[in-house]
Amino acid sequence: METVAKPWPALWALVLGFFMILVDSTIVSVANPAIMEGLNTNINSVIWVTSAYLLAYAVPLLVTGRLGDKYGPKNLYLVGLSVFTAASLWCGLANDINMLILARVAQGLGAAMMTPQTMAVITRIFAPDKRGPAMGLWGATAGVAMLVGPIAGGVLVDGLGWEWIFFVNVPVGVVAFILAWKLVPKLQTHEHKFDVLGVVLSSVGLFLLVFGIQEGESYDWGTIAGPLSVGSMIIAGIVLLLAFIWWQAVNKGEPLVPLRLFKVRNFSLANLAITTMGFSVTAMSLPLFFYYQLVRGMTPTQSALMMIPMALFSGALAPFVGKLVDRVNPRYVACTGFILMSAALGWTALLMRPDTPIWLFLLPSGLLGIASSGIWAPLSTTATRNLAPREAGAGAGIYNTTRQIGSVLGSAAIAALIAARLTAELPAGAGGGVQGYSGPLPEALHAGFSLAMAQSTLLPAAAVLLGAAAAILFAKPKPVSAIYADFDDSAEKPESAIQQR
Repeated sequence: METVAKPWPALWALVLGFFMILVDSTIVSVANPAIMEGLNTNINSVIWVTSAYLLAYAVPLLVTGRLGDKYGPKNLYLVGLSVFTAASLWCGLANDINMLILARVAQGLGAAMMTPQTMAVITRIFAPDKRGPAMGLWGATAGVAMLVGPIAGGVLVDGLGWEWIFFVNVPVGVVAFILAWKLVPKLQTHEHKFDVLGVVLSSVGLFLLVFGIQEGESYDWGTIAGPLSVGSMIIAGIVLLLAFIWWQAVNKGEPLVPLRLFKVRNFSLANLAITTMGFSVTAMSLPLFFYYQLVRGMTPTQSALMMIPMALFSGALAPFVGKLVDRVNPRYVACTGFILMSAALGWTALLMRPDTPIWLFLLPSGLLGIASSGIWAPLSTTATRNLAPREAGAGAGIYNTTRQIGSVLGSAAIAALIAARLTAELPAGAGGGVQGYSGPLPEALHAGFSLAMAQSTLLPAAAVLLGAAAAILFAKPKPVSAIYADFDDSAEKPESAIQQR
């Protein structure tokens, strides 16, 4: 355990870059109508701007966590930050939807190199009994970033144009690089072998599953080309992912996913819970912003301002939650957060009518912020508390991968559900035509469109209830003196733990 005398400056330096890449997971949602108009595209294509980023972000995380262990988390973080910053410039300069999607893939790859390093550094420079506040800051950053993204996006789209949601990353990336270069310590590296077959199985399987789900409605859930159909793609994706899990179990070398980590009850449950959180945070924003802008005629900035109560409550409460999870069983905090989040989303869905007073949406927005503040820190603390130093990269990679896989599936599922509900609720022929609108819809379509968005919002509301079920099953955290009892290599036990044994 490489505890350092002043770990907090290093953490703050990493948090800036981490904040930036998470903002990009949600910032596009408020800009979708503007991108549709600017690049002359439709709803399904513009949702790929988010899905491509999330997919390219999720797939390499298992590998980049190991690369951080092998070459040093600081080095890989700086490389990833450079790729992300350059790709952000490329996104802003894109002049058609395909170029933008390709640039977003590059952005996602940069983000994938950065994310596991932030969590791994926390695990390695903070003693277990000091990680609560550190994970509180990390969790608060994740929560606030994913909520602030739409607000920042709205202001930038209205004031400067949709391109600036990407251009703004360039100066921030430069500052984050300088701070990380100066403040993040170099940590001991560990040799790792790389599971090439595991990379192929997981990457291809996840792509086929996500593409099949998201594009299914476009092909009427039928044939795509020749013998290739939506159903066969989804089935092939599931089979490949099952083959990946089997390979991880029988691989005698060094698998991408050390399945032994899942023998730790809290690690397994925290991964399940964060998957539902990633799914819901990504899925909830799309129908909400389409409703605000296409039905209520709000500008991107106006619709983004509806998220202010959520951001304020989440940011204000997160530090207190970070301290609280060191004193009480995290399951009570996390489970409460998930239940409140489901209630807030259900409340929002009930309000989605063409004539609802707009100020009423501020109430469930505030409840979402309270709920979010009680989820991020307890989950991240629970997931990493029992990890040995040499497992830090792998564990952080798995945890962040499951969160991002949840986000990818949430984006794909909500795209498919929105398309299906528009077809069901709008007059015959209008469901496809509505994809071309970038401004307010004709009043005759308001009721049907609102109902379709409300029905779609119930999907993330249901998903977080699964997260609540996982959180309530958390075991009581071990005391610091027992944290490393499950690991054989006593040389890797932190001094703080050895002294308290």
